[in-house]
Amino acid sequence: MDIPTGRRAGRHVPVPIGVGCNPRAGTHAFPMDADTATFHALRPRLQGIAYRMLGSVAESEDIVQDVWLRWHAADRGGVNNPEAWLVATTTRIAIDHLRAAKARREHYVGIWLPEPVLTERPATPEDIQELSSDVSVAFLMLLERLTPEARAAFLLREVFDVDYADVAEALGKSESSCRQLVHRAKAQLREASPHPPAPIEAHQTLMRRFAEVLARGDLAGMKAMLADTAILVGDGGGRVTSLPKPLMGGPRIAQLLFAATLRYKDVIRIELAMINGKFGVLRYVKGELESVQCYESDGERITQVHVQRNPEKLARVVAAMGQRESTPVN
Repeated sequence: MDIPTGRRAGRHVPVPIGVGCNPRAGTHAFPMDADTATFHALRPRLQGIAYRMLGSVAESEDIVQDVWLRWHAADRGGVNNPEAWLVATTTRIAIDHLRAAKARREHYVGIWLPEPVLTERPATPEDIQELSSDVSVAFLMLLERLTPEARAAFLLREVFDVDYADVAEALGKSESSCRQLVHRAKAQLREASPHPPAPIEAHQTLMRRFAEVLARGDLAGMKAMLADTAILVGDGGGRVTSLPKPLMGGPRIAQLLFAATLRYKDVIRIELAMINGKFGVLRYVKGELESVQCYESDGERITQVHVQRNPEKLARVVAAMGQRESTPVN
């Protein structure tokens, strides 16, 4: 897993397809004043911070709406740097939301996974590599290991390129404390994911091949493309059937994926789509989206599979399908 480091990832802040379409905060048919225009110009950045903090599109939109209300009511005379004010406010609210979310997730049925989002295909290979490293489902799951404040400090500094002075202001801590938070967070994330990431071009090529194998129901092909040590994690949220614990081993994962082909036969359809910055799979059964599958690889074989089946977390993907870029696989 690529851990974003250094002052480079803040250049590209992707907006998931269908995210930020709340009519209360959408486009306006009338001219906006300068303060409103400032907020809307920064909205994708604020949305990106909130989503990476919570792993939930719905909660991130609620946070940004709350920030808008506070910005609307704020005394602008006391705001020297609007962007710093908005980023700090978003971060503080997101930290509070994450603390509450962690408490709720202790009672979550089964394994909790982030809500997947369809993302636009970046223009260049460099943008793809950058996006895949800081918004992938696997990366968001790694961030779950951090405390809310450490997660915020790491994201602001390493993903959004925020100066330590502004990180300190957002967290209400000294710059030296924030440097320590970020240093420890990077060490913790590297320890949890010590292997270097596959070049994104190799991963995308692998996923094109794997999607074709899935669509054909080729069990031998699936086994060949899954690492022996691969792991599959599923989230049904207690609403649909899902695995209660991670499934270990490429052959077992291949058997599970193949079982769906046997069960649904001609009513199953596989589409390749850009999901959280990487190629993933949309699996349809009888014309309805049954799961969103996100994959990690070493460039030669697949090492991780995250399967989202919770209908609540699939709803926004379904709603965004009219704006999507996906590729049916024959």
